[in-house]
Amino acid sequence: MSPAIELNLALILFLPWFAILGALFWLFPRQPRNAARKLYDTLALLLAVTAFLLSIYWSHDHADPAFGRMWQQILATALGYGVFLAVLTVAFFVRRLWLRRRG
Repeated sequence: MSPAIELNLALILFLPWFAILGALFWLFPRQPRNAARKLYDTLALLLAVTAFLLSIYWSHDHADPAFGRMWQQILATALGYGVFLAVLTVAFFVRRLWLRRRG
């Protein structure tokens, strides 16, 4: 396997699921849909993907090679998915509080 593909395998495999979660985050709740909300949603999604990428690269570098090369992928996938969901969950609840205060 190509080293570039091996390093980004978790991203390649999770990209469709992240697209679904990102679309749901973007679409709900439907109102209000102003410029500030769009900017917040965009920044939250970019932060989630960036945190995911940083976590998978970190886990590739720190996974114990004594357990085999597959362990790098397992650790990267588990850690990256958890980080992506954590960032998106925090962003969801912060947005919810923000929208309640404005409404």
